[in-house]
Amino acid sequence: MEVTEEVQLHTTGNHRDQNSNKIRKLERYTRWIRIGFYALFLVCGQSAATLLGRLYYDKRGNSKWMATLVQSAGFPILLPLLCFFTQPTKSSPKQPNFLTFAFICFAFGVLLIGDNLMYSYGLLYLPVSTYSLLCATQLAFNALFSFFLNAQKLSPYILNSLVLLTVSASLLALNSESDPTTHSSKGKYIIGFICTLGASAAYSLYLCLLQVCFEKVFKGETFATVLDMQIYPSFVASCGCVVGLFGSGEWRGLGDEMRGYGEGRVSYVMTLVWTAVAWQVSSIGLLGLIFEVSSLFSNVISTLALPVVPILAVMFFHDKMNGMKAMALVLALWGFVSYVYHNYLHESKAKATLQSATDINAV
Repeated sequence: MEVTEEVQLHTTGNHRDQNSNKIRKLERYTRWIRIGFYALFLVCGQSAATLLGRLYYDKRGNSKWMATLVQSAGFPILLPLLCFFTQPTKSSPKQPNFLTFAFICFAFGVLLIGDNLMYSYGLLYLPVSTYSLLCATQLAFNALFSFFLNAQKLSPYILNSLVLLTVSASLLALNSESDPTTHSSKGKYIIGFICTLGASAAYSLYLCLLQVCFEKVFKGETFATVLDMQIYPSFVASCGCVVGLFGSGEWRGLGDEMRGYGEGRVSYVMTLVWTAVAWQVSSIGLLGLIFEVSSLFSNVISTLALPVVPILAVMFFHDKMNGMKAMALVLALWGFVSYVYHNYLHESKAKATLQSATDINAV
């Protein structure tokens, strides 16, 4: 009798283990499907926003503050998501007090203003293919900031990625005089080059500080918290851009800019609107990847637009892909692959450790 009960208990335990394994596999598959959709949103949104931003300048748009404003002004389309995900749960992280939260949102908003403004100058003064390749340096900045702020170890693969991305950026710096698609003077090219590098550094710092806030201030990540950290800083950044637009006097020329826009007034408005929408689609992908994986992984995925934008720039804006720029593209892609391979090894090691711990507990 006792033997029969033991057999029944053992059989029941096996069924439970099998069911739990099936549930874990299903959760893993659905999680990777969500990650795939978020990555698609990020890459497509970022690519479309970059090309539309270049189109704005090519069709005689000239307001740097307007180009900066549309990068953050589309945040209202995220409000329905915020309303849907704001129901508190037992797993919700503890919220900081109002003054702390307000200061964090204000600081991130100011950082976004500087970041977006530098991106606007870079996109104005550089060919879009050069601009996109330079944006790949955000991986290198992310590795450095993650080392100091997020305790990220610098493996040989990350160091290899840093070197390759640095060499790639150096080749683009030497390419200013030989690039036939550079319509700016050498001085403006240098300004665009420095601003794009500065924007890449600011963007990487933004993501790393965001991760620090989730770990130290919010004590965890929920999608509602991630949305908060996108919407409220974007609101601060939009207000700051409006102040800059009026303070610089650029608002006086918006009427003439609309009338002189190459494709007409309706096209002018639609270009700005869809640029704002594209940036928010990109933000949804970015937020989802931060929530599902980490800010580091989201930055890696954002560089997947690296080979996409230069190719589209050649097709739509007739950028020339000369030898030095092609070499920079290859080196940047090599650096990206090295970075991704590091993450793959890290994930594999973590899975192996977790599996061995599970096996020990089972015994």
